[in-house]
Amino acid sequence: MRDRMEALFLSAASCDDFFMEFMGRWIVGIDEVGRGALAGPVVVAAAAIPRGLTIRNAELGALKDSKKLTAKQREAWDGYLNNHPDIHFALARVYPRQIEKQNISRAANIAAERAFGRLFAITGKSGNNKIRTSTKTSVFLDGGLFLGNGTRRQKAKTVIKGDEKISAIKIASIIAKVYRDRLMRRLGKKYPQYNFEIHKGYATLLHRTAIKKHGPSTAHRLTFLGKSVIMRP
Repeated sequence: MRDRMEALFLSAASCDDFFMEFMGRWIVGIDEVGRGALAGPVVVAAAAIPRGLTIRNAELGALKDSKKLTAKQREAWDGYLNNHPDIHFALARVYPRQIEKQNISRAANIAAERAFGRLFAITGKSGNNKIRTSTKTSVFLDGGLFLGNGTRRQKAKTVIKGDEKISAIKIASIIAKVYRDRLMRRLGKKYPQYNFEIHKGYATLLHRTAIKKHGPSTAHRLTFLGKSVIMRP
């Protein structure tokens, strides 16, 4: 039975119904943004939705992974999701110094752990203990994210391209992306010479040219920059 479920898991084009039918009454999706950036934090969102929830919005269209939406569409979805009474979420971030010490994969997983824990703390404080206490809560992470060391009571499953398959992960991807973009716009005001508000810290030609001209700032990840970039003062 487990092998059959794994096969369905990997081949299903739309997995939400399968997951909710066989795996739980609550679905938690976890996704990250900023893994490949040269500057700024890695941000992780954990989002929980109840079984059977259909997310519809005539104006915004179909719910998609954040990478398939424009910035304007992401902002609109973020506002909708933030005000949805049945969607719960929490965020966590890890900054460049810890990324340099831990490496990006470990840093992203630390942020995933924090977001996961904060999700349960938030829902507990709001009086909604169903997510935290239900044995029918299933947790799915996108891509290379992992939770715990195998001893966690809630079983978490890492799903390749989960942000294309599972609504809760799609929600987490949008919330994390919008939140990080806002952080990078704030960094753009603090360090205007790097134009963070444009490229959000990723390795565009504009960004790499600015680093070569001005050197790295405290917002940069030195381990990502390469030997040719001079050290910050």
